[in-house]
Amino acid sequence: PCVGATIKGKSKKKEIKFIDSTDIPIFLKTAYEYGYTYWIFFNFMIETGMRKGEVAALQWSDINFKENKVSVNKTLDFQTNNDEELFGDTKTYRSERTISISQSMMNKLRFHLQWQNQNKSNLDELYRHELNLVFCRENGDIMPKSSLFNAFRRILKQANLPSLPIHSLRHTHAVLLLEAGADMKYIQERLGHGSYQITADVYSHISKRLDEKEMNKYEEYINQIMK
Repeated sequence: PCVGATIKGKSKKKEIKFIDSTDIPIFLKTAYEYGYTYWIFFNFMIETGMRKGEVAALQWSDINFKENKVSVNKTLDFQTNNDEELFGDTKTYRSERTISISQSMMNKLRFHLQWQNQNKSNLDELYRHELNLVFCRENGDIMPKSSLFNAFRRILKQANLPSLPIHSLRHTHAVLLLEAGADMKYIQERLGHGSYQITADVYSHISKRLDEKEMNKYEEYINQIMK
């Protein structure tokens, strides 16, 4: 008699993990000391909220230096050994998007391009020019997922920060947007979520925390006036 029955219950929401804004400077300082290529990769994730596969797949043709925009149109398949299968579609059709980036990040990319061009000149034919990757090894090859994971784990440990998954950098960007006053719809479009509901569900408790923080400020202010 119970075949096909659905037991409705309250599903437990996973608490998102992110680097607190006060800890970002020490994280980036430690990352730079650990290795420039990892610093620029993780810095870009924090400032754009892009998925690691999206960042790893970025090519210089996706960067619009004139308009300070980045075209997110593919993701990197870290597992394949076939160059023809290296670039795949984004997670969902909404994940394909164009996002704006800050002037400071664009300046970092300009420096990064100069740094990379020097590597190309030094390595010449040994450099993988055909991939045209923005974030890569010094020889132009892809950055392996294992290397990114290990570097991220070690940097957190060296910075005396709690252990986190690398995806937390995407959440970190979203929290920074919320702290800056961005609304959920903008965050949804920037992160490339499939729907507004996904964004609202994931970050609702963060927005409530910020709301409480602002309400406390308001109460302090209004109490001073009402004295």
